Amino acid sequence: MKKIEAIIREEKLDEVKQALERESYFGMTVSEVSGRGRQMGIPLQWRAGEYRVDLLPKVKIELVVLDEDVSNVVVAIARNAKTDNIGDGKIFVIPVEGAIRIRTGDVNENAI
Repeated sequence: MKKIEAIIREEKLDEVKQALERESYFGMTVSEVSGRGRQMGIPLQWRAGEYRVDLLPKVKIELVVLDEDVSNVVVAIARNAKTDNIGDGKIFVIPVEGAIRIRTGDVNENAI
């Protein structure tokens, strides 16, 4: 099993969710986060001068999938989150040692 964490632009969330649903991946956790990468934020112009917003709002999507599903999920996220502009985000794939469904007690693959 692998955990996939994707940090994407807020406005791409619906497209990514729909793409994952089309591929039959329904379970996910979505969090509003802030961050920055190489873009180092964005400059905004105010009457008093320039102001830099260095932590931009993003969305983090987390899914746990079987090893054989990782490629499909990563491709679906990457294709639908991409704008070809700096700040599109990142996808991380992390090993998962185990999972337990609290309601039923199902473990590992049966729990996801």
